[in-house]
Amino acid sequence: MGLYGLMTTSISGMSVQSDRMGTVADNIANVNTTGYKEASAEFSTLVAEGHVASYVPGSVSTIARRAITHQGDLTYTSSPTDLAISGNGFFMVQSPSGTPYLTRAGSFVSTNGELVNAAGFTLLGYDLLNGGSSSVINSAAGLVPVGTASLGLKATPSTSGTFQVNLPSDAAVSTSLPSANLAGADYSGLTSVVTYDNLGHKVTLDVYSAKTADNKWEISVYNHDGAASGGASNFPYTTGSLITTQNLEFDGTTGKMTSPSPATLSVSIPNGATLSFDMSKTTQLAGDYTPASVTANGNGPSAVDRLEISDEGIVTAVYADGSRVDAFKIPLATVASPDNLTAISGNVFATNKDSGDLQLGTANTGSLGKVVSSALEKSSVDLASELTTMVEAQRSYTANSKVFQTGTELLDVLVNLVR
Repeated sequence: MGLYGLMTTSISGMSVQSDRMGTVADNIANVNTTGYKEASAEFSTLVAEGHVASYVPGSVSTIARRAITHQGDLTYTSSPTDLAISGNGFFMVQSPSGTPYLTRAGSFVSTNGELVNAAGFTLLGYDLLNGGSSSVINSAAGLVPVGTASLGLKATPSTSGTFQVNLPSDAAVSTSLPSANLAGADYSGLTSVVTYDNLGHKVTLDVYSAKTADNKWEISVYNHDGAASGGASNFPYTTGSLITTQNLEFDGTTGKMTSPSPATLSVSIPNGATLSFDMSKTTQLAGDYTPASVTANGNGPSAVDRLEISDEGIVTAVYADGSRVDAFKIPLATVASPDNLTAISGNVFATNKDSGDLQLGTANTGSLGKVVSSALEKSSVDLASELTTMVEAQRSYTANSKVFQTGTELLDVLVNLVR
């Protein structure tokens, strides 16, 4: 091989230093890319076969690696859909064509109702609202795009409330109970409360309290929509407006309710659920009819105001009315050898036989890290280290070029011997 051998070896030396400079350039270019993992070039010798007593120059080859397991620092933001992973694991995302990948780039924003990161990949999770809470441990099967697109408006029917009033112990016994639905009904108190049916319509309940005997009262509940129009009284209501009646009894000494037990008032909301009022603190004491606390839950149609994401990856939809619903669970993925994952454009990774098979699990359990909302993982590139590597690669490239130059000069000397 001789002179040609040393020239070939120096060429391979320059080639691998070019590869090394390529990784440096890539790293520096992505120093501000969220979730980027630095690349490096490692070298391996290639030894040429020759005689025992002679030396045949070999060459060198490049092995490219990515430090995928190198955790970048976290930086905090004001957006709850900016996500980072503190510890092991990857987010599952899908490309616009639907192919699933792994990533640590969690700069998600709502695009057409789905959480999409800066590279255009959509975050995947399990749909808790439709029974998708359990995962297939080694597959992306069952994962759906996470976002508000599938949530829409939400109406919550009234199911519980409180009816806590003071009934005047000195009130006269009613001569015409409200439950009879006659004009001129006689009662001691009226309280109206707004409730909601299954579709979110408001249903106003008129709750009448009338004394039937000493320490005994009758509660009558009407749908206000059936109230008489005009005049000073709601009576008589239209047929079917009376929803329910309830008899109450009190201890004449303490004024506390003794019946019914438990002290509840059940009201079947038209086209809605059964509303259970807690009446345990209703009293019969001296004084006026006094509503202390009359409430009912439920709400009309409202849209999603924001998303909140827990350490375990539970995505909670917070509606404009303040109600909260756990809508998705974001799993974390892992493989046996993360550093061997195949890097794909867009700062995502694909599994291969060297990395091992995909495994999915719940964040903040076992060896998996936790999801950090309103945070992003910085690039793991150390700029000072990259600049140092660049200087080393430049000097090594120059040295190899000098070997090549010297080889060509010696070859010229050899050729000139025949002149």
